[in-house]
Amino acid sequence: MQVLSLTLKGFRGIRDGLGRDELSLDFERLADGAELVAIAGANGRGKTTVMDNMHPYLTMPSRAAVAGPGGFSYYDHVCLPENEKDLTWTHEGRSYRSQVVIRLNGRRKTEAFLFVLGDSGRWMPLRLEDGTVSDGKVETYSRCVEAICGSADTFFTSVFSAQGKRQLSTYRNAEIKTLLADLLGQEEIRALGQKAGETARLLKVGLSAIRQELAGLDEEAGRVSSERRRLDGAPDRVAQGLAERQLAQRDLEAVRASHARLSVERDQSRVIETRRAQLLAERKALVDAGTQAIETLKAQNQGEQQRLERLVQRIANRLSQERSRWQTLQRTQRQCREVLEAAGVVRRAVVRLPLAERVLSLRSAQTAACRQQAQRLTQCQATEHMAEQKLAGIEREAGKAVLQAEELTHRFGLTSEVPCSGTDLQGQCKLLGDAREAQALIPSAKGQIARLVREKAQVQSELGTARQQREELADAPQAVAWAEHRGNRARQRASQLAVLAAKAGEMVQARNALANVEQELAMLGQGDAAQWDGAETSEEQAERQQIDRARRVVAEQLARQSQHFRAGLNRLEETLAAMPVPFDGRQLTAAVQAMAQAEEIVATTEQAHLVAVRDAQQLEALCHHTQSLAARRSQVQTRITHVETELGGWNLFARCMSNDGLIALAIDDAGPALSGLANDLLLASYGSRFTVSIHTLVETGKGEQREGFDIVVHDGEGGESKSVSLMSGGERVWINECLTRAVALYLAQHSGRRYTTLFSDEADGALDPERKRMFMAMKREVLRLGGYEREFFVSQTPELTAMADVVIDLDAQIMSAHAAQCLTV
Repeated sequence: MQVLSLTLKGFRGIRDGLGRDELSLDFERLADGAELVAIAGANGRGKTTVMDNMHPYLTMPSRAAVAGPGGFSYYDHVCLPENEKDLTWTHEGRSYRSQVVIRLNGRRKTEAFLFVLGDSGRWMPLRLEDGTVSDGKVETYSRCVEAICGSADTFFTSVFSAQGKRQLSTYRNAEIKTLLADLLGQEEIRALGQKAGETARLLKVGLSAIRQELAGLDEEAGRVSSERRRLDGAPDRVAQGLAERQLAQRDLEAVRASHARLSVERDQSRVIETRRAQLLAERKALVDAGTQAIETLKAQNQGEQQRLERLVQRIANRLSQERSRWQTLQRTQRQCREVLEAAGVVRRAVVRLPLAERVLSLRSAQTAACRQQAQRLTQCQATEHMAEQKLAGIEREAGKAVLQAEELTHRFGLTSEVPCSGTDLQGQCKLLGDAREAQALIPSAKGQIARLVREKAQVQSELGTARQQREELADAPQAVAWAEHRGNRARQRASQLAVLAAKAGEMVQARNALANVEQELAMLGQGDAAQWDGAETSEEQAERQQIDRARRVVAEQLARQSQHFRAGLNRLEETLAAMPVPFDGRQLTAAVQAMAQAEEIVATTEQAHLVAVRDAQQLEALCHHTQSLAARRSQVQTRITHVETELGGWNLFARCMSNDGLIALAIDDAGPALSGLANDLLLASYGSRFTVSIHTLVETGKGEQREGFDIVVHDGEGGESKSVSLMSGGERVWINECLTRAVALYLAQHSGRRYTTLFSDEADGALDPERKRMFMAMKREVLRLGGYEREFFVSQTPELTAMADVVIDLDAQIMSAHAAQCLTV
């Protein structure tokens, strides 16, 4: 496989390192004819991002958390709404193009296309022999890539050495054997082993079901055995049940004969009982009729009694209402007279109320005038205070002006005393210039003093006026207090008169109500106690007499009815006493009960006999079922033996086809070849100090051999052999790279799948400077032995980068981008 060109758009490593959203590299042009191609640049320039995308697989191996599906996602390493990886590469003489589009706008989605260059020079979707077409789905793309380049695990183990890649010495037994089996082309054997394991698993499931069937048969046999023990002695119970049934039938026949005799006696006495029943019915009818008639008369008497009680209650209610009405009228009369006692005061208040309101109005006007004078007094006091403050300010300003004028006069007086006055130096003398300047300022100072004198006189005049007005209004607060006092008294007097005047209407209503009450009292009379104690009207007296007559009539009818019904009852009692003793039905009832008990005993004995017969039949059926279960159990046991035999064979076959079987033997066969290739690389690059050997059997703590995997290194200088895991970090790196490249060489020589390009990313980090140079020699030896055309590598060591045939400098990519931007500007 050769990488021709790569375009990355929207990858975070490129944007963060180069400041660009898109990077395109033409490897066909940049690395033309070179064997070792170094990708250089400062830390963080995106070298690993470029290296991780120089292959067609859908992963960035140095960023993958775990190996296999689900260990990597492009979404964490792109930043644009639509990102793209475009890789053009060749393999076995054919050109391919991988296009991966990662979308982040809205719903996350990844599309992957694999095109092949046709004979017509156009890119067409790749179609495999089984009909799979690269249609943009990730699954079909991955199948197409693996069909061309092999599995991703093989590629990244043997050809592509990613940054932070696990060393072979850290692989577990199952992992390394699975990897080597894939390298050695043991997929068919592993598939057979997996099928054998699946067959063994199904046999185990079937065996479990058969064993469950056997357990069910054993459980059924136990149940049948317990049933047989329960039914033991059933034939004897059949004979005993038959004898008990016959005895119960004889007892039933005797009871039935006694019941028939009693039935005949009951029929003979039925005529007498019929007559007796007629007489009893007549007596009952007579008793009912008499009771009903007496109850009717009692109901009439009770109705008249209730009528009399209602009359008495009505009379009492009437008298109570009249007494209550008279008392109410008396109270109303007293209340009206109490109200009318104040009629004279109310009339006087009505007359004086207008005068009081006029007085209140005058008092309010006087109070308002006094308040205005008080406000004027407050304003005069404020004006006086302001004038005093203004006068003090003028006096301070006048003092300052006088002092300034005196100072100017003093400065001007120095003019005659200055020695340079009248000489040539008077133009340069600062003291003389200051005196002349004072001469110019003296008139303004005197003018200011005159102005302040005028302002002071004006303010003094205003202050005198304000003090005169304040003295004239000095009594204003006392006048306001006295006016308010008189106004409050007038307001209180007017309020009292208004309250009394408002009662004038109430007086009229009380006078009218008193007249109505006295008229009604006159109609009711004097209202003494004798007027309402026991007095009845003529209608009430007539109704009382009618009730008394009705009660006497009812009492007479009740006496006659009682005498008539007593005579009839005496006649019927004499007739019943003369009849013979009635038939005792209890004997017949006892006979019926005895017959029912006998029938029940017969049914019980018959049921017991039937149960015994069924138990005997069931016992016989259980004996036959026991024989059938024994035969079935023998068959199931034979099947279990057969399945267990087959299961052992399939388990053995699955183990033989597993990593610890034929695959381990194949690894043992390939071990010397892999060790030889690794030793050749070590000899060519490192010297003869180290030789390696691959062991698939390891020794346990007890000294026994078991399946495993270990890489043993023999040190020629020290003369000792030890596991590679016990070596130093730099030595482990060296041994691991030799083994990895040995795997690539073995794969190229024996599997028929050749990769013409190798990749390694900062694999020399743990080596010292001398070992790093030897490391480059090993790279060229690998290219020679394996027939590889080229290796791309990343190193942070400038000396190693300089030893490459071609250097792709990403820093230069930044410079060229900046230059292009400057030319555009």
